[in-house]
Amino acid sequence: MNTTKTNAPQANAGLSKWSLLAMAVASGIAAANIYYSQPMLGIMKAGFPHDAITSFVPTATQLGFAFGLLLLLPLGDIVNRRYLIIGQFMALSVALAATAVAPTAWILVIASFAVGVGSAVAQQIVPFAASLAAPEKRGATIGTVMAGLLSGILLSRTLSGFVGQHAGWREMFWIGVPMALFAAALMFVALPNHKPSSRMPYRKALVSLVHIWKREPDLRIAALVQAALFGSFSAFWTILALYLQGPDFHLGADVAGLFGVVGAVGIFAAPLAGRIADSRGPHFVVWSGAVLALVSWIVFGAWASLAALVIGVIILDFGVQSALVSNQHIIYALDQEARSRINTIFMTSMFLGGASGSALATAAWGYDGWTAVSVLGAVLAIAAVVVRVFDHRTRTALAR
Repeated sequence: MNTTKTNAPQANAGLSKWSLLAMAVASGIAAANIYYSQPMLGIMKAGFPHDAITSFVPTATQLGFAFGLLLLLPLGDIVNRRYLIIGQFMALSVALAATAVAPTAWILVIASFAVGVGSAVAQQIVPFAASLAAPEKRGATIGTVMAGLLSGILLSRTLSGFVGQHAGWREMFWIGVPMALFAAALMFVALPNHKPSSRMPYRKALVSLVHIWKREPDLRIAALVQAALFGSFSAFWTILALYLQGPDFHLGADVAGLFGVVGAVGIFAAPLAGRIADSRGPHFVVWSGAVLALVSWIVFGAWASLAALVIGVIILDFGVQSALVSNQHIIYALDQEARSRINTIFMTSMFLGGASGSALATAAWGYDGWTAVSVLGAVLAIAAVVVRVFDHRTRTALAR
């Protein structure tokens, strides 16, 4: 690949505590939009009672996110990231408004896809922070930004569940509009200027994704593991509201949203996993996270109660988020001049796994309810463990 290198971001910008905090907040605001629909899914379906396609709103949003990652994230290596991030937040606000006024289920699904595309700005921020951080603090820096991102993911469900139950699902998306504009203003003030690490044309940047995938075995393993884990994660959150509204519990969207507060314990996993990855190595943390995800589904499937859901969601979120931060620690150390493209491959794989988990969970729910969903979640967690086992054996064999 022919590239023309420029100064890496580390050389021309620092990462102050203020900038790091602002990036964490903005990434949380962006990522929150992907999950507003999950606890409100029952309410949204009631608004379009004759359109089964409404069930696939969470899937459409995650597919949009994956699409945005694939097509927009490589731009982070070849254009000014500061302006790119601000522009994506402004586009996100437009997509949220379109969702709020959607007159039909099909337009709602299309607008939800657009929200997912705009929300991919969250993953423009993470590699930017990694690029600005000192190498010995990279794990902790990623952990801090990811803590903000995960706060947005988990607390978004609490907010949307409450607003959806007491005001309506459209009002929730209207609330998202000024939040996206606030994040754009925050990034305008807080982000340092960024000189692109490459002058590679956009078309070649996209083509280079194939070469990077072939060249980096650590990236391939990290992407496959996180895709399986995020599929497991998404299966739970996609079906939770429907499960709680069913005959076993008879609970509303606001209660489903409260599980976001419970799951917020997983937020603490991000900085902790980053520090452990810095000291003991990230592979150990990825192993632990995959095993914890499997344990959570054993709890969900074996014990049908609110207590099981509370315990299981804490374990699931802690495991998945720990693995995520540690896998990012691995991939961001591979090639500093291709971090955005590396992140493109990793996060696109992850969210394709998430979208697949959501779609499969919807089908499993229709087939045999929560039992089938629990089996699906466990199988996906086992797949992540199997990939790690295969990678460990390959590394061991090569070391001999």
